[in-house]
Amino acid sequence: MLLQQQKIQFSEFSRLYDLIVPKENLLRKINELIDFGFIYDELLDRYCTDNGRNAESPVRMFKYLLLKTIFTVSDVDVVERSRYDMSFKYFLEMSPEEDVINSSSLTKFRKLRLKDMDLLNLLIGKTVSLALEKGIIKSRSIIVDATHSLSRSNPYSPIEVLRQRSKMLRKAVYLMDDDFKGQMPEKNDSNDILKEIEYCKELQKLIESDEALSEIPAVKEKLNLLKETVEDTRESYVISKDMDAKVGHKTADSSFFGYKTHLAMTEERIITAAVVTSGEKGDGPELPKLLNQTQANGMEVDTIIGDAAYAGKNNLKLKDLNGNKIKIVARMNPAITLGTRKEEEKFDYNKDADMFVCPAGHLAMYKRVQGKKVDKSNQVMTYYFDIEKCKVCPLKDGCYKAEAKSRTYSVAIKPDEHKEQEMFQQSEYFREKSKHRYKIEAKNSELKNVHGYDRANSYGLENMRMQGALAIFVVNLKRILKF
Repeated sequence: MLLQQQKIQFSEFSRLYDLIVPKENLLRKINELIDFGFIYDELLDRYCTDNGRNAESPVRMFKYLLLKTIFTVSDVDVVERSRYDMSFKYFLEMSPEEDVINSSSLTKFRKLRLKDMDLLNLLIGKTVSLALEKGIIKSRSIIVDATHSLSRSNPYSPIEVLRQRSKMLRKAVYLMDDDFKGQMPEKNDSNDILKEIEYCKELQKLIESDEALSEIPAVKEKLNLLKETVEDTRESYVISKDMDAKVGHKTADSSFFGYKTHLAMTEERIITAAVVTSGEKGDGPELPKLLNQTQANGMEVDTIIGDAAYAGKNNLKLKDLNGNKIKIVARMNPAITLGTRKEEEKFDYNKDADMFVCPAGHLAMYKRVQGKKVDKSNQVMTYYFDIEKCKVCPLKDGCYKAEAKSRTYSVAIKPDEHKEQEMFQQSEYFREKSKHRYKIEAKNSELKNVHGYDRANSYGLENMRMQGALAIFVVNLKRILKF
């Protein structure tokens, strides 16, 4: 049963917050910046209002998840830290002496209350509307890019993950007590995952038996991380693997197994839209979705800044809410603008005759349009040369095949969209707007290196969307606080 959300129940110790939590504290500033009541309104229909025991406040549970994202800690550690960290208690709207939740409640909250909820668009929309209200967003341009996140099961097998976590725990223990090496259980040298799980359990039991050692924060964090990994590994080992993750490519020579998050961001570095997909999806096809979400969040867009992946023919046709064509500041693939032939294979164009001239100086006799005539896509202009001249040409080796019935040279006919884009790429406006593209690379780096978005926390696309929603919500709030 869910009661109405209440503020801090002031106690005789509440004044400690004014003394201990400074005004510059990030959590205090976030609490003052945004009213989290919208979370209560969104989740109200997922609780029973007149039956059962009282449920923990959904706002407080959501804030616990935010703390996990901000400080990149496990469920157990974020709850434990909220027991003694006064800034955490203040952020969670707890009285100083109030007890904390059980960490398992966070798993239930994610699986039962946030399941099938479009949290990604909800949180992004909330921060974008906040930025618009404060007059932070002044530009009408968005910068687009995609960043990849590795699957939780990649690149290590379950047994490799367990060995990595147990090694981290042993190192933390040795830093505190080097004599503990002689007491450690014998390592598992086989590739049997069940034996590795048993070894990890023995290691946990041994360290927990020393209460003084196991309560040291540096050791305790690694111990809790190993426990969580053992449970996750047992579950995924028995039930399933990450079926939603797919292989994608960062370059021609490197690949990854996981997910992609396609982002749209303003020049003021506020993320306005995000689409999470499996790793094999292309970047360009997601642009219309990013544009529609950005517009739905209340922002007017007249320019889109990105790399060559976004300069596809369909994207060049995108229009704003008023029906005006949107400027795409993205360079087209060189194969479109320059062609793919080697320099020695190129023929010269004679503008007066409107014909091509071969390397031997012979002018084409006539030309024909080939390709689809209905939608005029993939069309080429084919120029035909006199094969009688080709047969006796001194340059025929490698150019003319004996007994060939014709010698042609074809040039792709560029659609109007490509012609216009090629001209636009030479403009001063294009060059100036291109200078803003680096900003989204910095934002990707912040998401990954500061908030743990380089790797999925859980299995499945839905969990990846939830992780993305919380990470983007945090970075947007932090950005708004800088203005």
